Amino acid sequence: MSEKLKIPYPVIVEGKYDKIKLSGLIDATIFITDGFGLFKDEAKQRLFKNLAAKTKVLVLTDADGAGLVIRNFLTSLLPKERVVHLYIPPRPGKEKRKSAPSAEGLLGVEGLDADLIRSIFAPFAEGACEEKQQAKPITKADFYRDGFSGGPGSAGKRLALCRRLDLPANLSAGALLEALNLLYGYEAYLGLVRELAEAPLETDSGDL
Repeated sequence: MSEKLKIPYPVIVEGKYDKIKLSGLIDATIFITDGFGLFKDEAKQRLFKNLAAKTKVLVLTDADGAGLVIRNFLTSLLPKERVVHLYIPPRPGKEKRKSAPSAEGLLGVEGLDADLIRSIFAPFAEGACEEKQQAKPITKADFYRDGFSGGPGSAGKRLALCRRLDLPANLSAGALLEALNLLYGYEAYLGLVRELAEAPLETDSGDL
């Protein structure tokens, strides 16, 4: 059995089964939102605010629409500079304990492969964070220059990039930019831009 990754930040997930899954893979303090229950739970909201006042917090939700709603609520609740969003890839399937798949037919955090979860948290394990923070950041200006925001077809280009990186398709431009900076860095980003420029895009009609 692989040694647990020691994560120095608190982790917020949606439900108890997500927490159970992560507890076997990472050594971290893990909190749950109880799904949409967080919206009316003022005590838990205060807890998360107190945590974010002292340290960064890692947020990992499912890749479906409900996960996005919870993620957005946490983004509005907590200081932006204290929230680190982690993302799982959109994987079709059903957890073993469930009699039917979710509305969108995607696996949640609890249903993911253990090695995949470890890879998501590996950049934030003790000793792995400092070097990453020294890298040149990808900026909004880079995104605009490369056609991922602010212009015709930009939504389609972001979608192609999400698919190439196995990220949720519902990421906004800002969320995708944050994910790229956390997971890849500037040089890798330039390589992805070149790669996508050489391949046909599956574009949407949306802009911005």
